[in-house]
Amino acid sequence: MNGGYFRGCLQACLIAPLAFWAGGAHAVNVGLAGILGGKAILVIDGGSPRILSVGQEYGGIRLLAVQGDGVQVDIDGKRRSLRVGQNAVGEASSGNAPVVLTADGQGHFQTTGSINGVSIRFLVDTGATAISLGASDARRLGLDMSKAERGISQTANGQTVVQRVKLTTVKVGDIVVHNVEGVVHAQDMPFALLGMSFLNRTDMQREGDKLTLKKRF
Repeated sequence: MNGGYFRGCLQACLIAPLAFWAGGAHAVNVGLAGILGGKAILVIDGGSPRILSVGQEYGGIRLLAVQGDGVQVDIDGKRRSLRVGQNAVGEASSGNAPVVLTADGQGHFQTTGSINGVSIRFLVDTGATAISLGASDARRLGLDMSKAERGISQTANGQTVVQRVKLTTVKVGDIVVHNVEGVVHAQDMPFALLGMSFLNRTDMQREGDKLTLKKRF
């Protein structure tokens, strides 16, 4: 299931009702569900409420200030004010803008993206069938492993047990892909592998030390 990169990896509160926008293009939707002391309870893209302190960031949204019954947040680089029960929508993204990655000194392509709105470091691996996650990353993402299907992966160190999961949203640059196959390994990994379950939904073109990804569907 996993290629050369993985082999190296193995070694080496009251909530107010909110309305949400939906459309063909992806746009970040942020609602202020409540305020808890100096913290804000935010609902991002209709997900579970998240409690953020000033300066914290989740899903690309940074809490800038809490003032009385309102907050100020950074959405897509723009400062927005919200009161309890209000929501704001960031600028829509077509999801078609290409992502250009530059190889590191070892010829690997690394990038920071997000899974289910949580920031994560990816290593591009065309030898990985699915997005591969270490145990600690899966916990940090809050993945529900109780109903995950078990499988076997063949690695340089022999066979290892993995658990198959569905990732609601995977984002790299402007590319957003939904319902993506992933696998979780029992051990920690230094980064997540951006495998073919994501890459197959892009056109990939390499020129020298540049790799360009463009969303296909």
